[in-house]
Amino acid sequence: MEAYAIAKGVRIAPRKARLVIDLIRGKSVAEADKILRNINKEAARLSRKVLVSAVANAENNLGLNKSDLVVKEAVVNEGQTMKRMRFGSRGHVDPIKKRTSHIKIVVSDNK
Repeated sequence: MEAYAIAKGVRIAPRKARLVIDLIRGKSVAEADKILRNINKEAARLSRKVLVSAVANAENNLGLNKSDLVVKEAVVNEGQTMKRMRFGSRGHVDPIKKRTSHIKIVVSDNK
């Protein structure tokens, strides 16, 4: 059985978040949690929140045991992009793209 959690509109660029998510894909939940706790990146903190939520969904909604769970799927999709402008000298304008992400983690007991 599978349980999942999604965080939408997270204020981090998908390219940065994918670097962290790639480290936990296919690992057991305990090992993935250790990895995320020891990485000094904002994406690790945000991904850990989603992982903890997915594990809680598996335990409470499906009655699964935490020690049996593995990270079956972990993806980061692109969210909305906030477009801002930065004004420079002589009327020059540079666009600034503030990217957001959708982080989805699926945990399963492989049964």
